[in-house]
Amino acid sequence: MSSQHRTGSKGLKSKAIATATAVSALLLTGCSEQAKVGWLPTQRGVTDNADTIMNLWIGSWVAALAVGLVAWGLMLWCIIAYRRRKYETGYPRQVSYHAPLEIFYTIIPVILIVSLFSFSDRAEREITAPKAETADVTVEVYGKQWAWDFNYINEDVYFSGIQARLSTTGEEGVEETLPTLYLPTNSTVDVQLKSRDVIHSFWVPAFLEKRDTIPGMTNHMYFTTGDEAATYAGKCAELCGEYHSEMLFNVKVVPQDEYDAYIQSLEDEGNTGRLGDEYNRNPNQNTNN
Repeated sequence: MSSQHRTGSKGLKSKAIATATAVSALLLTGCSEQAKVGWLPTQRGVTDNADTIMNLWIGSWVAALAVGLVAWGLMLWCIIAYRRRKYETGYPRQVSYHAPLEIFYTIIPVILIVSLFSFSDRAEREITAPKAETADVTVEVYGKQWAWDFNYINEDVYFSGIQARLSTTGEEGVEETLPTLYLPTNSTVDVQLKSRDVIHSFWVPAFLEKRDTIPGMTNHMYFTTGDEAATYAGKCAELCGEYHSEMLFNVKVVPQDEYDAYIQSLEDEGNTGRLGDEYNRNPNQNTNN
């Protein structure tokens, strides 16, 4: 009986160890996949800017972790090496200053700050610079309460978005009718951001960047789309009024032929030309490029 009990215990322990090992492997696999993107809400290849931001983010965290490990190690070493021994009384010998340590504690943080600033500045310049002298696609985006207008400048067609909710009746908006910005894969893009009324913010979480749309001003987002077709959710990230939370849109990255077909559909619907500043709340306030 005792032998059977011991055998059963060993079996249970073996199963528990095997289960724990499997769960740990699964968790570590998930962590390794997340670590590749720094736990960010996107994946590599969405845009070139997203990859640049991801690299900066992960590099910053690796540097911070390395500094933390060194600091924690030094603290632990001090706690152990300079602990009060048995039979010791009073305070240990006090040192008022230590020039080499003070120089070390000054120089290393300065080096870290300068390095982080340099990498951040380089990434910012890369992100905000145009990707080409002339972009493959130029889209003029107007934010308005509470939707978006898209002017496809090169093709001379437009899409006019409707409010997410009809303010007079309180009807719910339909997700399928959300404004959708179409972009071709593997293309340089210039998104010109403007506002018809108040400050909005054009945000696509998967792109890892956003820009404000400000009345009377033009902001730009320059990026190159990836080589995979996908649909990305976007939203306004600046409180802009009663239905701000429903000022949603989509960005659809599609192959060139599908993009051309969509542009043709806008032309067939009669949406030719450009919806300019004349539709702003204050038409006399022209947008400056």
